Amino acid sequence: MDRPQPRTRLRRLHRPRIQGTGRNRLRLGHPRTRRPLSQPNSPPALKPQTFSKGTTMSNVAVIGLGIMGLPMAINLVKAGHTVTGFNRSQDKIDKLVSEGGKGATSIADAVKDADVVITMVPDSPDVEGVVSGPEGVFANAKKGTIWIDASSIRPDVAKRLSEEATAAGIRPLDAPVSGGEQGAIDAVLSIMVGGEAADFEAAQPVLTAVGKTIVHVGPAGSGQTVKAANQLIVAVNIQVLGEAIAFLEAYGVDTDAALKVLGGGLAGSKVLDQKGQKMLDRNFDPGFRLALHHKDLGIVTSAAREANVAVPLGAVVAQLVAATVNQGDGGLDHSGLFKQVLQLSGRK
Repeated sequence: MDRPQPRTRLRRLHRPRIQGTGRNRLRLGHPRTRRPLSQPNSPPALKPQTFSKGTTMSNVAVIGLGIMGLPMAINLVKAGHTVTGFNRSQDKIDKLVSEGGKGATSIADAVKDADVVITMVPDSPDVEGVVSGPEGVFANAKKGTIWIDASSIRPDVAKRLSEEATAAGIRPLDAPVSGGEQGAIDAVLSIMVGGEAADFEAAQPVLTAVGKTIVHVGPAGSGQTVKAANQLIVAVNIQVLGEAIAFLEAYGVDTDAALKVLGGGLAGSKVLDQKGQKMLDRNFDPGFRLALHHKDLGIVTSAAREANVAVPLGAVVAQLVAATVNQGDGGLDHSGLFKQVLQLSGRK
């Protein structure tokens, strides 16, 4: 009859080997894997800031409660976060408060106790304005605070501000979003994130409260580069959708039926699903304003030129968007680019 092995032999097999004596002992690691273990005399590693257990972070500040920022802030409240908002117009702050959030009297007031700060403002100078200076995020947020910039700005500016944030003890992520107002309301935004992988992981409880497709795309500035590519694709799609609808209407086709069948084939897209009916109804209430898309296409064409990349279709659409904005339609939804197609076609 076989006897079981003595327990001492099993223990000895897995016991780390030790060299030296007293304070000079050096743990070499597991005898099989040789994985290094911590050395007693080495300084402790700095640990990233941690948050409460589960998916709830204590405090989130949202700077910019516009078309996108306000529904994002409301969804953060719904997810269980304590949300403090600041906006230049008081009515947006009041709306957040009515949904269970808190209002702040200044940027400094909003971020002073925050674990995470989200900025959602229109352009590169606006982001610089809210993060810099004695009243800005960098000067007033706690060390170790995660800063998520959900704005769409120039990649080079995002990278520079990331360096400034790090120097101030802030952990930066550039995380522009796609999905428009409805995506923000439904908390299904696509979020492309640039920055340190550890900071991206730490920010998951906040990001998952506002988005559905959330991807770390590289180091600082990468999120803004991907967003620029997104805006190029969307703009070209909106333009060609408008051309297709003008073409269908000119031939008296049942446009509702036409878009239904086109949406089920290779021509189908989210742009068709979300913007086709707006064009048919001539309803251009803003979900994402043409003026902002005009700004984004300026980022695309400039960055493409710097990288020696040809974007001929993008350049043409950028000019069409610029013309629409210059005619006074910058406040319309970007599906309002359809008006330019109708005008060029001599149709109302």
